[in-house]
Amino acid sequence: MGSLRKAVKRVAYPAYEARLVRRLPADRLPKHVGVMLDGNRRWARAAGADTAEGHRAGAANISPFLEWCEELGIEVVTLWLLSTDNLNRSDDELTPLLRIIEDVVSELAEAGRWRINPMGALDLLPDSTGRALKEASAATRDVHGVLVNVAVGYGGRREIADAVRSLLQHHAREGTSIEELAGILDVEHIAEHLYTRGQPDPDLVIRTSGEQRLGGFLLWQSAHSEYYFCEAYWPDFRRVDFLRALRAYAIRQRRFGV
Repeated sequence: MGSLRKAVKRVAYPAYEARLVRRLPADRLPKHVGVMLDGNRRWARAAGADTAEGHRAGAANISPFLEWCEELGIEVVTLWLLSTDNLNRSDDELTPLLRIIEDVVSELAEAGRWRINPMGALDLLPDSTGRALKEASAATRDVHGVLVNVAVGYGGRREIADAVRSLLQHHAREGTSIEELAGILDVEHIAEHLYTRGQPDPDLVIRTSGEQRLGGFLLWQSAHSEYYFCEAYWPDFRRVDFLRALRAYAIRQRRFGV
């Protein structure tokens, strides 16, 4: 019976996905999608595997996801792979996870299809991880594909603090006094120093695994984003799940804070 159900799904899902794609209004699709890739550890526990296997399964789902985005004309994707809080995990878990991140980022760069932009507190990462991220960025600098922000060692509060620090340093070099800066400072001045400067803010933010928390992801940029929470763990997140997220986004009436 189980084999029959699987066979039916193999036949039915492609047709269902094709119908979803046909019904997606091209003019209401997001330009920038942020994803909180959550649930790797719980996926591993459910599968009776070790944590590293869960992270490897999650990493294996990144390229397919970027291909789905590419197919639908999404221009910017931000993937949250590791938070600053995650850096406090035990070495037994963190060390393999960092190696997996290094490998997947290098593989994405080698594909030559997407432009990799590391974002986060790279100074907090081991040298090998920081080097892998910088090399991937340099290798894909001239690629005219989807811009992929790889958030590693990332925290929303840290990003805002880094932006303010960068802004102050810039104006100090320019000779601007604190009083002058206070008189002209607005939100755009800070936005110009964020990790995502020059990019559109995320239209849609997806979090997998059923958790319904922001967790500090793109705190500044997501002020007007639409959120979609999916029950599937990230390694199990399928194209049909993504299409459903896009469908939900397309029918919403965005108010941009009004």
